[in-house]
Amino acid sequence: MFNSDQLNQIELGVQEGLDVTIYAKPDFNWMQMYQIRSGLEGGIDTSIYAKPEFGGSQMREIRRGLESGVDVSGYTKPGFDWGQMDQIRFGLESGLNVSIYAKPEFDLWQMCEIRWGLKAGLDVFVYAKPEFGWKQMSEIRFGLKAGLEVSVYAKPEFSYTQMGKLRKRLSMEKNSV
Repeated sequence: MFNSDQLNQIELGVQEGLDVTIYAKPDFNWMQMYQIRSGLEGGIDTSIYAKPEFGGSQMREIRRGLESGVDVSGYTKPGFDWGQMDQIRFGLESGLNVSIYAKPEFDLWQMCEIRWGLKAGLDVFVYAKPEFGWKQMSEIRFGLKAGLEVSVYAKPEFSYTQMGKLRKRLSMEKNSV
């Protein structure tokens, strides 16, 4: 039995001449149906993501990756939420080596920090470790960007506020020389 939102997605697909049998299944909610229909409209191979285990937002990120021509195989594995998929897709679209952060143990914000560091050409291996929270990663990234000796504070036992204070002190010392 389909609800009205699901029926709407099926009707739209029929009107557009799409093969609605791919998504006209009660296992898919309306958002999942919408993402599959959007992929079909764009000529995308929806078989990669037309699976009930992917939520609508996850399907959107896979569809966007396929539309931009990136290899989505690195983030169509179980364990990634849509935000993580989004960050991996952004990295792939930028030509970055996402294997450094395309790991379920990194959350969306940690992935952002690593991606920004890669984009800036920084040595992200200093902080691309799950034991650092994203705010800690941010402090280390700022220090690397400023050319500071981050090994002084790039330690998980320091809170991000402690790291920030140490980074500012190192920056003042560097600028006073």
